[in-house]
Amino acid sequence: MRILSDFTGLAPTDRGAAAAIGNFDGVHLGHLSVIDLARAEAERLGAPLGVMTFEPHPREYFAPDAPPFRLMNRAARAHRLEKLGVGRLYELRFDAALAALSPEDFAAEVIAEGLGLRHVVVGADFRFGKGRAGDAAMLRDLGKRHGFGVTIAPLVAFDQGEVSSTAIRAALSEGRPRDAARMLGHWHRLEGVVAHGEKRGRELGYPTANMAIDGLHMPKFGVYAVKIDVLDGPHAGSYDGAASIGVRPMFGENHPNCETYIFDFKGDLYDAEISVALVEYLRGEETFDGLDALIAQMDADCLRARKVLADA
Repeated sequence: MRILSDFTGLAPTDRGAAAAIGNFDGVHLGHLSVIDLARAEAERLGAPLGVMTFEPHPREYFAPDAPPFRLMNRAARAHRLEKLGVGRLYELRFDAALAALSPEDFAAEVIAEGLGLRHVVVGADFRFGKGRAGDAAMLRDLGKRHGFGVTIAPLVAFDQGEVSSTAIRAALSEGRPRDAARMLGHWHRLEGVVAHGEKRGRELGYPTANMAIDGLHMPKFGVYAVKIDVLDGPHAGSYDGAASIGVRPMFGENHPNCETYIFDFKGDLYDAEISVALVEYLRGEETFDGLDALIAQMDADCLRARKVLADA
């Protein structure tokens, strides 16, 4: 997959795609339906399959001091889209110039002239252009004027309502990762590089892979049964484990991170990139009357996690 950050000066091989347009935070079932429609158009036209998205997320651009809300960072989004067969990721820089474009100028300068897209697919709730003045119907009319096709994908719903990033965030905040997974179409994952920590886990007999989760929407703090993919290095592969997400109140910490214990693993993962999938919420953060009580609870957590993951 080729990742492009500008819509000007593209090589001919990077133009002419059929592309899904949106923010694709989480790459959930609603997003998958948009991408699948774009895939069908790409096959019909003999064109590359593309996704157009924005970095930073427009919400981050307009409200930089708001609490973190993203379900995945840009690297995790790219990994997910590449697995879906996307050949061109147009990860456009969202800046003052792009934000100021009217819907008409966005269609003409970005979609038609810049990227030369032959067909675009958007969700029924799509908004674009300065002040979010354009909607999906307007884009379809502009496509006729500027020579690109437009498909409007219906919103996807499940038994609890429409699938949306907002609903997924709510499920994660409430410790319901399985409900989040039903809307995502996959386990919710935290991805990052393993960093050096305080090494307390090693002293307790539970060495952990520590990962920063800055800039992301925080799942409910506590302990989870997890599946782990080590994405690079000599230990690349898939594993089961248990992870603690939060501020480690037992040790007076106050900066959230993710500490993952991998079952039956021996090796060094420092600087490796890992992906931690949240399968089931086991319990909240707690403080304990000494290390022996903490270790006993960790033993119980891992036993329960193994049982959960055996059926996952």
